[in-house]
Amino acid sequence: MMDFVSGLPLTLTKKDSIWVIVDRLTKSAHFLPVYTDYFLQKFAKLYISEIVKLLELHKALGTRLDFSTAFYP
Repeated sequence: MMDFVSGLPLTLTKKDSIWVIVDRLTKSAHFLPVYTDYFLQKFAKLYISEIVKLLELHKALGTRLDFSTAFYP
């Protein structure tokens, strides 16, 4: 799930929004500073460089998800 928090004052690096990405599988949230005029390609590259690398890190470390008893497939 993802959403944007926009209308924020500009940062020193000219970012004015926050891209909120919630991973419901791992129950984690990621907050990435972005500029509202980014193109789709920029968002895709940012997603791969920030989110996908974490999934690869988990795989490389051998971590796994242990679902609680509240998990019903």
